[in-house]
Amino acid sequence: MTAGLRPFRTTGASGLHLVGDEIGPHDGPVVLLLHGGGQNRHAWKDTGRRLAAHGYRVIGVDARGHGDSDWCPHGHYDMAHFGDDVLALLTHLDTVPAVVGASMGGLATIDAQGRTPDRQLFRAVVLVDVTPEMEPDGVRRIMAFMQAHPDGFATLDEAADAIAGYNPDRPRSGTTAGLEKVLRRRPDGRWGWHWDPQFLHGKVDVGDDDAMRERMAERGRAWLDAARRIDVPTLLVRGLLSDLVSDRTVASFRAAVPHADFVEVARAGHMVAGDRNDAFADAVVAFLRDADR
Repeated sequence: MTAGLRPFRTTGASGLHLVGDEIGPHDGPVVLLLHGGGQNRHAWKDTGRRLAAHGYRVIGVDARGHGDSDWCPHGHYDMAHFGDDVLALLTHLDTVPAVVGASMGGLATIDAQGRTPDRQLFRAVVLVDVTPEMEPDGVRRIMAFMQAHPDGFATLDEAADAIAGYNPDRPRSGTTAGLEKVLRRRPDGRWGWHWDPQFLHGKVDVGDDDAMRERMAERGRAWLDAARRIDVPTLLVRGLLSDLVSDRTVASFRAAVPHADFVEVARAGHMVAGDRNDAFADAVVAFLRDADR
């Protein structure tokens, strides 16, 4: 989301300031974009433009501890805290939005709806490569990547090499300019991820396989129960190369939310919108058009 952007500011739970952008007509149907863990609103740049071109008012927000939003001084980064922010954000909108939630953003969506059984929070829900139950190997690979560079990077090229190693199937950009949106210059001159390091505290322990699987199974059951409370048009989008979402976890989700549509995006991994934005955006636009009829 670049040309035509307008600043969006709001307050999340516990008074944290959340920073975002909006694009598209002021009176268009609202679509809320919630990014994944370790990302920020700029992950939706191309998707936001595409949706705005179809008449939607698109709002992308940096989650707490990410991008330009406040870092929580108490290190409160459990999924319930992100769900609290979604609930707070909705009180500042004058209309019921559709929501597109990638990974962490999708789980925050599920968490918020699960704790609001008396009404539907959204007019439509799109979950991007996330299901309540996830594959431990995929979670382990993501967490290992996020934990791998505590000292940051000397240059943007060094960061680009690390990202290419994590996602070798995505064509590498000829420029590192876009990385300045996901990294920030630290006081020591090195580049660090643009999110609060405390975000990783208390996450699953990838070094203890049994404990990790037990904790993930417990959380998966809770999120699956929450997902059963989604009673609006729903779309699950899976990157066909994803190691986080599998046939097994898709089947489990569709059994819990039987009215959900399902789309797979070929040649895309967990970062579906970044890997194949055109195919992803086409699927989302087509779904929202049907949902809004």
